[in-house]
Amino acid sequence: MVLYPVIRRLRHKHVVLASASPRRQEILSTAGLRFEVVPSRFKEKLNKASFPTPYAYAMETAKQKALDVARRMHQKDLRAPDIVIGADTIVALQGLILEKPVDKQDAYGMLSRLNGKEHSVFTGVTIIQCSCRDSRLDMEISEFYEETLVKFSQLSEELLWDYIHSGEPMDKAGGYGIQALGGMLVEYVHGDFLNVVGFPLNHFCKKLAELYLTRHPEDLPPAEHDSIPAVDTFENLSDLSDVEGRGQGGAQVQGDQPRALGRRNSVPSRMVDSLPPTPLLELLDGFKASKALFTACKMKVFDLLQDEAPLNATEIAQKIEASEGGTGRLLDVCAALGLLEKTERGYSNTELASRYLPSGGRYSLHPLIVYNDEHTWDFFTQLESAVREGTSRHRGAQGRTVDSLFQDCFYQSQDRKLQFMRAMHSLSKLTARHVATAFDLSRFSSACDLGGCTGTLAHELARAYPGLKVTVFDLPEVIEDVSGFQPDRARAQQVSFVPGDFFQDSLPEADLYILSRILRDWPDDKAHALLSRISGSCKPGDCLLVAETVLDEQKRAARPGLLQSLDLLVQSRGRERSLGEYGRLLQAHGFEVVGAARTGTIVDVILATRTAPSPPSLPSAPRPVLNPPSCPEPPQPALSLPSLP
Repeated sequence: MVLYPVIRRLRHKHVVLASASPRRQEILSTAGLRFEVVPSRFKEKLNKASFPTPYAYAMETAKQKALDVARRMHQKDLRAPDIVIGADTIVALQGLILEKPVDKQDAYGMLSRLNGKEHSVFTGVTIIQCSCRDSRLDMEISEFYEETLVKFSQLSEELLWDYIHSGEPMDKAGGYGIQALGGMLVEYVHGDFLNVVGFPLNHFCKKLAELYLTRHPEDLPPAEHDSIPAVDTFENLSDLSDVEGRGQGGAQVQGDQPRALGRRNSVPSRMVDSLPPTPLLELLDGFKASKALFTACKMKVFDLLQDEAPLNATEIAQKIEASEGGTGRLLDVCAALGLLEKTERGYSNTELASRYLPSGGRYSLHPLIVYNDEHTWDFFTQLESAVREGTSRHRGAQGRTVDSLFQDCFYQSQDRKLQFMRAMHSLSKLTARHVATAFDLSRFSSACDLGGCTGTLAHELARAYPGLKVTVFDLPEVIEDVSGFQPDRARAQQVSFVPGDFFQDSLPEADLYILSRILRDWPDDKAHALLSRISGSCKPGDCLLVAETVLDEQKRAARPGLLQSLDLLVQSRGRERSLGEYGRLLQAHGFEVVGAARTGTIVDVILATRTAPSPPSLPSAPRPVLNPPSCPEPPQPALSLPSLP
């Protein structure tokens, strides 16, 4: 069930559908959503001519329907539902909006216009998240639209009137219902069929996941596994079968299609002239939003409001020793970005800000934000030069030759080193449990986390698998300062720290090696060198767990991963890779990928098993064995390599 991960989050929420449409009710019910139907009383009399596009009209109508229901339910008993869903479906032909016919003659006029022609069906959808503060209704509004192209066959007058006399057109936008008798009028459909029925379920599911599936470590259910690998989040591993992207049987592997900026849909050419450049303007201002976040964190605004809230701009300005005018503007921007809530009483942290932005929080991103502000920001100002030269703009401190900015951190001041370690520690806290439980690792008795820094992942592995001994192997400069970062002293006997350089020193023995956000920092020659050393330390049947941001094969999706690839360009010599690239990289050293999984965080997880002695030389793009032995022995049935959706 596509909505099930979201359903678990909405199980105890009061969800209301602001529509009497039986078709929308059926679509949402079939998806498993539990909701109450409260039809909107909003009079659909908006001036169509005042909207630049048909979809803008549909979105505004949907919003007004949802707002009407939310406000009425709040006024009734001073409380509102948790979620209100509004929708409006229209048919548009060459910019002319066709809604529900008022009588049979109006239905005939609509169907005659559509006869033999292609038209668009737009549905605007609004999701309102409601909350009450001091009997006041607060609402967070999310909106989107979906477009589907439909073409009618050339139909006779007799057929049109037979359909009209059936009575079906009278409550349908455009005068037809594709899910019933109206289907006989349609020659083809391009896009979401359910959108034509009245509700774009696929896009709605993605929007709900965007709003409600921000997973936190303590929210995860206990890991349940049958065997290695427990992969249920991928379709197949066919993207390793061929460099050109062809899967088993020669079928073309389809990647994510490119999206129009800020919209899920591509825009028909006839509408381009009326399309506002809002998404581009938002991108232009993106760096300003980042800097506002950096500044508010650095000035400890979120720390202050975690302890004292609400506070007005004057009070906050006094406490952070800043100007009242400048503070007020910064606070308003943070409120607009969803980081602060603004009421008549003053400002307070949103739930998102409370969790991640105060410096002392369990999952605080404050160290990472400060590091980005003080170091990464400056390197990105040199992006053009890095793109032109194709190499890192970083130069080692005191003239040293270093491979990355991260390595150079340890040659500068103690403060700089600790700042970097704090940043990595805060990031690891968000991903460690997801990585540790992506696969069932209970059969392993020893693990070695190479470059494990402060040991966050090691402690999560120890917590998930009480019989597992984990060694963190990192530079001596790192190990000497890890004592202040230990998150779980109760697991101290399971976790040990060994200083060393994984490019030069002997690796600790283990039957599971781990590389979490390590391979991304190195170019291919260094990655091959490291994997060769790991392969030489492994016996057949031993495994390697790789945690990285995995790009899609065409590098058109996974926006955070693509942005991180620029981060690596300006700060190091490394790069992000696709699943196919990782598979070929591992295969060159005797490892077969047996599983890959999305974690819902910024990293994905790949599990590979050592199947043969390391080859004497590096082959070029070897073809994979499509039925590698499972881990552990005996061999399991053939596995296909999962493609990242």
